[in-house]
Amino acid sequence: MKLSDLKTGEKAIIVKVLGHGSFRKRIVEMGFIRGKEVEALLNAPLQDPVKYKIMGYEVSLRRDEGKMIEVLSTEEARRIKESVASKASETSGSSAASSSPETSGSSAGSASPEAKGPLSPEAEALSAATSESSDPVVIAESDISDADKSEEDERLLRRAALQKHREISVALVGNPNCGKTSLFNFASGAHERVGNYSGVTVDAKEGYAMHKGYRINLTDLPGTYSLSAYSPEEMYVRRQIIDKTPDVVINVIDSSNLERNLYLTTQLIDMNLRMVCALNMFDELEERGDKLNYQLLGTLFGVPVIPTVFKSGRGVEELLDTVIKVYEEASNQALKKNVKLLTRHVHLCHGQQLEDCIDSVKKEIQKNQGIRVKYSTRYLAIKLLERDSESENVVKQLPEGPAIIAERDKQAAKILEETGQDSETAIMDAKYGIIKGALKEAGYEIGEKEDQYKFTHLLDNIITNKYLGFPIFFIILFLMFEITFVLGQYPMDWIDAAVGWLGDTVSENMPDGPLKDMIVSGIIAGVGSVIVFLPQILILYFFISFMEDSGYMSRAAFIVDKLMHKMGLHGKSFIPLIMGFGCNVPAEMATRTIESRRSRLVTMLILPFMSCSARLPIYIMITGTFFAVKYQSLVMISLYAIGILTAVVVSKIFCTFLIKGEDTPFVMELPPYRMPTWKAIGRHTWEKGKQYLKKMGGIILVASIIVWALGYFPHQEGLTQHEQQEQSYIGRMGKAVEPIFEPQGFDWKLDVSLIAGVGAKEIVASTMGVLYADDESVAEDEDMAKYEKLRTKMEAEGITPLIAYAYLIFILLYFPCIATIAAIKNESGSWKWAIFAAVYTTAVAWVASALVYQLGKLIY
Repeated sequence: MKLSDLKTGEKAIIVKVLGHGSFRKRIVEMGFIRGKEVEALLNAPLQDPVKYKIMGYEVSLRRDEGKMIEVLSTEEARRIKESVASKASETSGSSAASSSPETSGSSAGSASPEAKGPLSPEAEALSAATSESSDPVVIAESDISDADKSEEDERLLRRAALQKHREISVALVGNPNCGKTSLFNFASGAHERVGNYSGVTVDAKEGYAMHKGYRINLTDLPGTYSLSAYSPEEMYVRRQIIDKTPDVVINVIDSSNLERNLYLTTQLIDMNLRMVCALNMFDELEERGDKLNYQLLGTLFGVPVIPTVFKSGRGVEELLDTVIKVYEEASNQALKKNVKLLTRHVHLCHGQQLEDCIDSVKKEIQKNQGIRVKYSTRYLAIKLLERDSESENVVKQLPEGPAIIAERDKQAAKILEETGQDSETAIMDAKYGIIKGALKEAGYEIGEKEDQYKFTHLLDNIITNKYLGFPIFFIILFLMFEITFVLGQYPMDWIDAAVGWLGDTVSENMPDGPLKDMIVSGIIAGVGSVIVFLPQILILYFFISFMEDSGYMSRAAFIVDKLMHKMGLHGKSFIPLIMGFGCNVPAEMATRTIESRRSRLVTMLILPFMSCSARLPIYIMITGTFFAVKYQSLVMISLYAIGILTAVVVSKIFCTFLIKGEDTPFVMELPPYRMPTWKAIGRHTWEKGKQYLKKMGGIILVASIIVWALGYFPHQEGLTQHEQQEQSYIGRMGKAVEPIFEPQGFDWKLDVSLIAGVGAKEIVASTMGVLYADDESVAEDEDMAKYEKLRTKMEAEGITPLIAYAYLIFILLYFPCIATIAAIKNESGSWKWAIFAAVYTTAVAWVASALVYQLGKLIY
């Protein structure tokens, strides 16, 4: 809890002081130190400020300032005590078994707390701390004990506060492709996505690592090149840092691109953050024979620099040690004078002319005392001179806002007059000058042992060749789909046989009735008709993961940028569009990497035309039923091609008539090719597989039961299965909308499957499985192929290959799933665009499928 939450008369122990710079230093100097007891005495008449008692004297703080002080109340301490006592009793209860002759030789350190059940974060930190007495930075209770402390509750409160203090919030910040997410995965054990292109981490991911008695809470922020208000990604990172105020920032730096990566470092230094720099991919720097005195570089920037290789784990132990030391150093800084510190706040000199202008704006900002609670006034002054829109919005809300903006304009005009450059360009040039000078001082020289780009340039000459680039791209796509269907067919048949056996077994051993019918025809037939496609889904994601991690996906964007530009889009739009073949939801989120709002919005709206993996089971079911094996891949390719062509046409229309605005330059990093680790690809593929399986037990299971119930009720004995379905609720729904789909030739069963697919596209296949399960036409039969039986059943109801293809066109283009609509709303910030996407895609699907059927009838 925060100090501002403390009610009058309540006492608490201070855990840590958040914030930074002069604000934090002033608060600590006033006695708000970890382990000290504080009591809320009274509120001002307007409830702000609040008078507190600490260290024997009384002091007032505003509530906004109190929000930056974390405390632990007596009630929280008791909960921790109860949690620890409960775990201790479990441990002692099991100790007799562990001391048997068979286990007495095992290591004491082999037992894991997680094995006995998860501890709360506080209890886990407390438990770990008691067993880490050798930790050089362990906080001893005697450090804060008062002579008059005698009651057990008071001792407990102080003890718990000290252990609560041992939770460190750490934000991972760095450029795209620098290895942040690899560190996150390695340290926390979380299965997070690692991709070799901009925009993989599209949201803040959280995990934690236990290290030497400390719980280090890690937040993996999206990769960003700077902290400007240029793209949503950059704004997201900046707001996370400012609003969440991490205890320590780990700035991950790519050793192979020091100059560019250090630009972000200089901006973080301007923010006056407690920071540790991880010089990642240090093995590549060594292999090239580069020279760099990284200790001196850290001294120049005022931060510790640790060489790391996150793929192998090299340097991670030292990095976490340094994070703890920097954190504890900040806590003890006010108590220990004349001690050499790991970090020091450095004012990077931008040159005398710029520094004078920065100081003038800074002094104007400092007239508002409250602003420094969240912001470094120097950082804000620099951002204002860069004409950063977000910083301007912050300042305009202050009473001194007009005066600050006027001073900024005055100094910006002065910079233009004296340097011949606008203030934003002048500051950027100065920062790169600072970086160049620091690298020179640190003895940085590029080696010639191994050029990591030599192999990359060789491959690029082939893959991005004017004549070979597009053929190679389409061959890769063809191979991806061909292997997905051919290789995936074997495990698909095994799963299908298992589902059929399970259905037969349940059917033979359960008495007749609604429950049996629901389990066999609803759950097993419905979910089973979707789960059989898991192998194809895994293979498809394997290929997408390989292209992302190897660096080919960025080259694909490079190849098609000119085409994207003709569509009115940005080359970066290609990456989310390709991701859409896996799942539309993360693809919608990945549009944050596109700086231009016009390109970003248009990309969001056309993404549903990219065939996500959820549509794949439907494609396989229908193509396998109505088309010969030699034509199946061509039919599949045609569907993907039509989706892409539709996206191109709609994009051009939107950019010309609906959404107008300026485009941004095509600037995207092309990282060197790297061979992905099989472990990383396998982990990502399996994570996607688990998500697919979770859907089986969630929305698809529920939908299958609902579809079965709608087809079972009202139930009348004596009717044939066909008659029962027609008079059921689902039959009535299908009959009601049948006239709408008459131009497409769809029957009521196909109409029902389309309605069911609104929730999730996987439900379409599930619904068809339920609707046709009555005569076991979807189950495996040794005497007759499944698809032949399904085709016989559908042809008997008038479904032809032409209607089946029109149906596939509708599935390809119509209403995105609910999750995609929600993602469009979140990314666009408006329900208007989300609802528009749902309506217009359904209209396009209706028109396209009707054209296919009607023109097909004329031709054939």
